[in-house]
Amino acid sequence: MTRLKFLLFSFALLLGPIVDASARPNVIVILVDDMGFSDLGCYGGEIETPHLDALATGGLRFTRFYNAARCCPTRASLLTGLYPHEAGIGHMVADYGVPSYQGYLNDRCVTLAEALRPAGYATLMTGKWHVGSAPGQWPLDRGFDRYWGTPSGGGVYFKDTLQIRKEVFFVEGAERIEVPDDLYVTDDFSDHATAFIEEAATETKKPFFLYLAHIAPHWPLQAKPEDIAKYAGRYDAGWDEVRARRFARQKELGIVDGDTVPSPRDPQAKAWKEVSEEARRELAHRMEIYAAQVDSIDQNVGRLVAKLKALGQFENTLILFLSDNGCSAEGGPGGFSRGKEGAPLGTGLSYASGGLEWANVSDTPFRRFKTETHEGGIATPLIAHWPAGIEARGSLVDEPGHIIDLMPTLLEIAGATYPESHRGEAVQAMEGRSLVPLFGPAPPAAEPRPLFWEHEGNRAVRVGAWKLVAPHKREWELYDLSTDRVEGNNLAATHSERVRDLAAQWDAWAARVGVLPWPDAKGKGKAQ
Repeated sequence: MTRLKFLLFSFALLLGPIVDASARPNVIVILVDDMGFSDLGCYGGEIETPHLDALATGGLRFTRFYNAARCCPTRASLLTGLYPHEAGIGHMVADYGVPSYQGYLNDRCVTLAEALRPAGYATLMTGKWHVGSAPGQWPLDRGFDRYWGTPSGGGVYFKDTLQIRKEVFFVEGAERIEVPDDLYVTDDFSDHATAFIEEAATETKKPFFLYLAHIAPHWPLQAKPEDIAKYAGRYDAGWDEVRARRFARQKELGIVDGDTVPSPRDPQAKAWKEVSEEARRELAHRMEIYAAQVDSIDQNVGRLVAKLKALGQFENTLILFLSDNGCSAEGGPGGFSRGKEGAPLGTGLSYASGGLEWANVSDTPFRRFKTETHEGGIATPLIAHWPAGIEARGSLVDEPGHIIDLMPTLLEIAGATYPESHRGEAVQAMEGRSLVPLFGPAPPAAEPRPLFWEHEGNRAVRVGAWKLVAPHKREWELYDLSTDRVEGNNLAATHSERVRDLAAQWDAWAARVGVLPWPDAKGKGKAQ
């Protein structure tokens, strides 16, 4: 698209509903679960992700994009353009009897589907919902036309895993279903996604919005045997060597600045050479399975792209790919194993995690993990690909962004209007700002704005290059991310006035959106 055409297209978008619906772009948002910043090849990883790498080469890679630190809060923000507490999901899906911690999307927010459907879009979803598990809170209740997936969370890849995760269930539309015997959930989500977009393109002939929310690569470590075999021996060198190689590749790609020094190995992780030979074999195998899970995501992205091309929809489809939080260190060093006794790792009756050490690799070059508000917990890859609408192909975007920005971005490109009310309630104002200006060849410099986080007492605020961050019940730390992206040099002691200013901004935000001291919020509720 020439610069003139791009400007004309952007002007047309401002005209809102009078834009011809047939010319509006399709939108696909692919959200993966617990994938770290460095796992994709185009972000420095050794896992084979050729289809996602191709999207990055033909689109944009964001280097400073943020999530909300954990699955439910991120999904709430992505869907609504609000901070999680404003949407009712200040923690997870338990109802703590407080509006900001009710555990499901409230009536004072609208979802992307509820905003795009009135603009003529078919609204489609497959995958993990996790923003309301009870009937009446599912995707079809929040603006989606079609749905196939699990409202209740993840932790399942094969059908026999349901013997372990008995609380997980699947639905089609609004009806609970029995999943097929040959279920591999990453493939099945994509099967239904491709069927839904074909129906929209050939039968309803509407532009479509597809939200594909994968469970992968969240634990348990479960993958198809042929995918696991592909990575046999790939991690025998251990986490120290793999992390060093990833960081070197990130510098080559420009994902991190050339003078960046990686964070040290996490203090809870041993050096690989200090691990026994027997333990090394199992730990390397755990990472082989994790890599296979990421590889499977990429294979299915390839299938989705192939379907778009076959339908003639690829050029005018915006694809956004991101993760809901940093990699998970759940299980601590070495990870956990909770499956059926004797079940081989990777199979449906095994139930294991990758462990803290490999999560430290996945989050290269950052420190800390999922649920935390240091960069390792909240920095996510974001790939944006749209041949008809993105000129700066192959570029890196260093402008900070946040998942609250997806709502205004998609409304702008769809020519849709943000609703003023929902179910008789006034809708809260969007918190984010559109990313569309970043799609051009010379994106304008944006005014610094505050971005905020809170999860389980972990808290942070970023304004420009300055970030104030603190773990639960710990003192504030201050970092200049323009020179210290890995948060290694705490400047709080020498910049006390800046600490006070940013802390005051965080306090005002927390009061506005309904943050309660953790775990006081949980103690107030009916779900203990």
